Amino acid sequence: MERDSRLANGRRRPIWRAERKRKPNEVVLLRRRFYLFRGVIILTFIALGAQLWRMQVAEGKYYQQKAENNRIRMVPVAPVRGVVYDRKGELLVRNVPSFSISIVPADLPKDKEEITAQRLSKLVGLGPQEIINKVKAGRTPQQYFLPLPIVSGVSREMALSIEELHLDLPGVTVQIDPVRRYLGGPGLAHILGYTGRISEQEYSALKEKGYSLQDKLGKSGVELTFEDKLRGAPGLEQVEVDVYGRKISSLHIQPSEPGSNIKLTLDLDLQREVERLVRENMGESKYAAAVAMDPRTGEVLAMVSEPSYDNNIFSGPVSQETLDSLLKDPSRPLVNYAIGVGRPPGSIFKLITASAALQEGVANASTRIFSAGSITVPSQYDPSIIYTFYDWAPLGWLDFRQAIARSSDVYFYYLGGGYRDFKGLGVDRLAAYTRQFGLGSPTGIDLPGETAGLVPDPDWKQRAKKEPWLLGDTYNMVIGQGDVLASPIQMVAMLSAVVNGGELLRPQIVKEVLDSDGRVLRPFKKEVARRVDVSPANLAVVRDGMREAVRWGTATEAQVPGVETAGKTGTAEFGSIDPRTGQFPTHGWFLTFAPYDDPRIALVVFQERGQGAMTAAPLASKILKYYFSRQ
Repeated sequence: MERDSRLANGRRRPIWRAERKRKPNEVVLLRRRFYLFRGVIILTFIALGAQLWRMQVAEGKYYQQKAENNRIRMVPVAPVRGVVYDRKGELLVRNVPSFSISIVPADLPKDKEEITAQRLSKLVGLGPQEIINKVKAGRTPQQYFLPLPIVSGVSREMALSIEELHLDLPGVTVQIDPVRRYLGGPGLAHILGYTGRISEQEYSALKEKGYSLQDKLGKSGVELTFEDKLRGAPGLEQVEVDVYGRKISSLHIQPSEPGSNIKLTLDLDLQREVERLVRENMGESKYAAAVAMDPRTGEVLAMVSEPSYDNNIFSGPVSQETLDSLLKDPSRPLVNYAIGVGRPPGSIFKLITASAALQEGVANASTRIFSAGSITVPSQYDPSIIYTFYDWAPLGWLDFRQAIARSSDVYFYYLGGGYRDFKGLGVDRLAAYTRQFGLGSPTGIDLPGETAGLVPDPDWKQRAKKEPWLLGDTYNMVIGQGDVLASPIQMVAMLSAVVNGGELLRPQIVKEVLDSDGRVLRPFKKEVARRVDVSPANLAVVRDGMREAVRWGTATEAQVPGVETAGKTGTAEFGSIDPRTGQFPTHGWFLTFAPYDDPRIALVVFQERGQGAMTAAPLASKILKYYFSRQ
């Protein structure tokens, strides 16, 4: 407090104030601040030094590798896929170059994804978001440095335009990829198949074999079955890239190994003629098939399934509209009806019944049975109920060969199920011989998608239908009706066993595997699945009956001028009664071989909604006429 007082004489007294607090020495303050600042700098340099030591010494190799990855990359070198020929060396499948646009995720900064996608979208016609989604999906450790396909099959002009704009399109690359070109036409689509981009499931199963997520592989047909031969072995190239991820130079290359080439057993001229004839003789059939095979070796000479499709559409981008039209087509063109579908074989099945009956001593070549047009059998549960099993006509007395030639159902009812005092084979023995002839299991042909068919027996019926086996089931089975199912390839293999004396051969579609220089790596070798337990003498009786069928029996429409042929017709009922005709619709079958004394070709024809004698046999005759006209 300030004190203010005055002297009596009027003079001002001295004023007393509290002593003011001194300021600290500014020099000392500045010195302290300097020491503090110098300490901070020293600590900063220590931290920077430690970090530098960690990056250059402790983790130097790691960061060096990352830098090298940005500059030097290992790029897979795709092998050249093998080509495919017919048996005479005519090219059926080759590789052609195609431009595709890809993005390497590692070379596209995330902050430039949107603008790059917008620019690229205007050029290729894809939506920007679709491009972004593909890039995001590709940002995985497995694909980070690999080209991620965005669009394939672009024009050369578009590819050049994108290449010129590479500075504005980081990570975008133009690639030249080989694509498959199928030269044989749609008729070979089910045999050759097609290739497609590997799926995630396929990649998981095949990555140990060197596949990447950018690879293509066989999806069906020979392309799938012989994928390991056709593909070859991939190589590696060490390349130096610029900041845009584009190749500057090649530092080292480990070349790929080209795939092997495939030579098929197909006779291309015969194949095309069979295609034409089957297509022109479809009638009311929604689908049909024909298979020609050499009964001596198992080589498939022609295989046709109609309708078919153009497998070239799968060599590039497939529109959803195109794919939907194939998948929704009621005739199912993607199905190979020659191997992939089982149908009741009708009377061509009688060749099995006949062979079994002769071998088991149920009948011999002289056995005579009378066909009055039907037989009647009382129910085994209620004798008052009588079942009638019809023949196609009252055929009178028949011996064994005549029964085959005229395709008598009644005669075969006796052989298979028995009648009155005549003891037949019974279902167990019949089923056993049926399996010996290859029905009920795949033939093993070197194509995917084969059906096993069905050989019914009491155990199967109890499991599948919860019903006991009846005598009527045996009667139906002996004539190829009821639940028995077979494919055309199974029936032509069965026929070949009858023709060649009992060898059930594995049908083969590939004759040889060749290296890129044409040297044979895998020659053709006949493969015998088993010998059928039927003597050559008994099989000769069956063949005699087939010859009579063509000479004067049910198969006269299959005659070929100048060539002695043998055959067996088959007409199998299926489905529901047609209200227009009051009858069941029928499948038409025909089996034939020729020449009779030296068989070189075995042939099966199948027509949905056909008839064995009236439609299938004439078609087979036309095929054989063409085949022998070239000899």
